[in-house]
Amino acid sequence: MKTFLRLFFIFFVSAALLAAATFFYATTQLQPVNPQQTQKTNFVVPTGQSVSVIGSRLQQAGLIRNALLFREQVWQLHLGSKIQAGTFMLSPSMSTNEVAQNLTRGTNDLWATIPEGWREEEIADMLASQQLPNFDKQEFLNVAKNDEGFLFPDTYLFQRTATADSIYHVLRDTFDKKVTNNLAGDIQASGYSLHDVITLASIVQREARQPQTMKIVAGILEHRLQLGGGLNVDATLQYIHGYDPVFQTWWAEPTSDLKLSTSPFNTYKYKGLPPHPIDNPGLNAINAVLHPTRTDYLYYVTDRQGTMHYAKTLEEHNSNVQQYLR
Repeated sequence: MKTFLRLFFIFFVSAALLAAATFFYATTQLQPVNPQQTQKTNFVVPTGQSVSVIGSRLQQAGLIRNALLFREQVWQLHLGSKIQAGTFMLSPSMSTNEVAQNLTRGTNDLWATIPEGWREEEIADMLASQQLPNFDKQEFLNVAKNDEGFLFPDTYLFQRTATADSIYHVLRDTFDKKVTNNLAGDIQASGYSLHDVITLASIVQREARQPQTMKIVAGILEHRLQLGGGLNVDATLQYIHGYDPVFQTWWAEPTSDLKLSTSPFNTYKYKGLPPHPIDNPGLNAINAVLHPTRTDYLYYVTDRQGTMHYAKTLEEHNSNVQQYLR
């Protein structure tokens, strides 16, 4: 009995010491890496990054002592779903708890969505309306003036201190990554230059909305090019017209007199592609040009519900116009 009590006492004391040591270790590991180092540094949390990865990166950056305990702290405080993507100002003088809490309290960044099919001017107007004190609209238009079509439409996380030049380079670099590099083989196989692919895709983007209809429209426009005729698309007339102060849009319904315009973007007057893209197309429109659906159709019209109707002859097309638009 005495032996049992002695063993129990030894076990109890050992367990207590182990628990105390574990508590002391955990408490120490949750303390700041360096309480005296108060200078803050940028720490970026990408969209969708896991808590485990964030913890490992924080430890590697010298902002916390222990990535595993960071994950435990986030779990205990129910912060997992509250951690945001963005740029955060953190320092080694913060405890693990303070770091975790800071990752849930907003960022030095803002989200900005650039829709597919926007002109440079629309992008500039939208960015100028955001809380970007260093953004200058005219500077953006100046640096992007030769890159219509190559400013990739997407949802971006910009630092609030971002300038027009830095934002331009983010859009242009994203285009190079997702199109110039990722689709290089498809572009080469298409027989078109990158410039021509994006120019045609920018028209498809405005003329159709769904991926499948984009492919059919791309095939029709390619068919027209092969026949040596004009593209005959209203979207290029809208580009010529520019901003309409009455309808307050860059894409107002074109009037018939625009077909008489001598602008090189008048695809009713001039054959082939216009000089450059008329907007900034998304991947669906670009892929439609690279992989079009080839048919015998030469015409299409979109009814007031957004449904497209196709025709092989001008007579069939005129019939569709009468039936669905008048």
